[in-house]
Amino acid sequence: MFKHLIILTLSTAFSVNALASSPQSDQRMLFKKAEKLIWKEQSQEFKHTYSQLHFYPLKPYITQKKLINKMSLSDGKEIKLFLDEYKATPLDWPLRKKWLNYLAKKNRQSLFIDFFIPNGDAELNCRYLNYRLNKGASEKVVLPQVTKLWVVGKSQPKACDKLFSRWKRAGYMTKELVWERVALAADGGKHTLIPYLTKLLPKKEQYLAKLWHKVRRDPAYITRLSRFPNKNAKEAQIYTYGIKRLIWRDRDRAIKAYESATTKFKFNHVQQQEVAQKFALALASKGHVKSQEWLSKVEGDYQTDHLIQWQIADVLRSKDWVNIKNKLLKLPKRVHENNQWKYWYARSLVETGNVEQGMAELEALSKKRHYYGFLAASFVDKPYALQDNPLTISEQEKSDILQHDSGKRAFELFHLSRFHHARLEWNHWMTKLSDREQLVAAKLANEKGWFDRAIFALSRVGYLNDVELRFPMAFDNEINANASKNQIDPAWAFAIARRESSFMSDAHSSAGAHGLMQVLPGTAKQLTRKKVTKNYLLNAKNNVRIGTKYLRKLLDRHKGNQVLATAAYNAGPNRIKQWLKRDINLPADIWIETIPYKETREYVKSVLAYQLIYQKKVGKESSLFDDLLAMNITQNNGSAR
Repeated sequence: MFKHLIILTLSTAFSVNALASSPQSDQRMLFKKAEKLIWKEQSQEFKHTYSQLHFYPLKPYITQKKLINKMSLSDGKEIKLFLDEYKATPLDWPLRKKWLNYLAKKNRQSLFIDFFIPNGDAELNCRYLNYRLNKGASEKVVLPQVTKLWVVGKSQPKACDKLFSRWKRAGYMTKELVWERVALAADGGKHTLIPYLTKLLPKKEQYLAKLWHKVRRDPAYITRLSRFPNKNAKEAQIYTYGIKRLIWRDRDRAIKAYESATTKFKFNHVQQQEVAQKFALALASKGHVKSQEWLSKVEGDYQTDHLIQWQIADVLRSKDWVNIKNKLLKLPKRVHENNQWKYWYARSLVETGNVEQGMAELEALSKKRHYYGFLAASFVDKPYALQDNPLTISEQEKSDILQHDSGKRAFELFHLSRFHHARLEWNHWMTKLSDREQLVAAKLANEKGWFDRAIFALSRVGYLNDVELRFPMAFDNEINANASKNQIDPAWAFAIARRESSFMSDAHSSAGAHGLMQVLPGTAKQLTRKKVTKNYLLNAKNNVRIGTKYLRKLLDRHKGNQVLATAAYNAGPNRIKQWLKRDINLPADIWIETIPYKETREYVKSVLAYQLIYQKKVGKESSLFDDLLAMNITQNNGSAR
């Protein structure tokens, strides 16, 4: 009896060590077996297996799949009980969506309304509003809600047609709303929608929509002002849209075209500032000779952080420290609190003769664990500050936090390598926890090897000084072995993986990169000389092997210059080659500020800072930022001063 009591306790209490317990392993085997038998839910084998999952955290996933698998109206009561119990959890929406679509197919409008919750599915939202009208809801209450479904930059599902027709007949579709939708379709939406919208406008204004469509397809269309016959407010809006796109494609042509247009159009103040802002960004990022002229035209309210970055970068190119200091002082006061501004202003003080004040400000900055803090520390020859303040978490807190069902499901899904669903459960769980409880969860995640959740949780709460949790030695066997094989600093490889994926082994990017070190299939194919699948790259060992090999290749290509190799890992070596042709012989810290792509610019800064942190963690004396300050970037891929 005592033995049975122990087994029951271990299987029901999800303690810190439960993941490794034998009963838990047995439950996992039963769970996987039940998944395979889900298509035979009426079989005795399934029923017997399912009945043994009483206390297993993931049993609701079997229940959910069972309900999704074979849906009928007679299941309504069971579905309602399930959705009520798991409302707003990751278990809710897949079943609810399937059930709503089923009810729509069966034309069970009242039931549909009962089960509906607000969501991002346009078809379901249209059906809901239409069913409410069918059931006698007031048009004055329902039809105003239709507007936001109609005013989008793409076509909506056919299920919305009847609702939209009723909305239109009731007088809700105005010329202004049509224009709003034309603008959305042109600017980032589906421009193929514009011909349909054109017909909804008064005949005398249809030419404007056609004009907008042509400018959307080819911004250079604006360069012939005869195509804008009236030079009115609507034409000015279309022209402004087009010139803001053309400046990124053909800078000199855009400048010439806009100078001509200002003599014909009466652009309002907002349009003038929006154009100045786009021109300033486009010209400064390319090192254009007219960048300073356009940067000076942008007024305070339009001084975005991105634009301020280019004001700093553009003046740094000159290496004229008096001018640099003066330009920095003219930037908005809010910018003066940024680490970037503090570093460059202090440097300008030193370089213009105010050495004592400049060195004092650099010394103050050197106390920060930051890219600019590390630069400052090297400049004033002070120790690098890691500001490490580890969290203190009790065993009782860990035990308490694991009483949450979402947490149990999240950790169990992670253990089964169901990473996507594990993150869904984790993210839902975080919304239910206090800041302190999230930190406890982060500590647990780190201990279980779920490094990315720990990193993101600390960032979400704003606790950034536990260096061990934020910069774990994750996948250390793979990274150390392959770094050694490819003769690169393992701290560099750790830093790349930390910046690329936060050690999320199944990470994907919009560019098609996969895994820990975000390797592109094309890059992998080139390095392995064989076709590489996505699943191959999601294997941590494979990914690190290819990623470190690619770092070695980039380092060799750039003659051992790690700054350029790091930039190339993010932006591609061909872009680095182009950038080296533009900015000749710049100090490395200035060259980094002039990298045209914000993503790559911040990437290089992060990787350098992370690498130093990893070097310090293993007790390695670092000269990384000393080397950076002593380096010039040249067309020959970088050389020491």
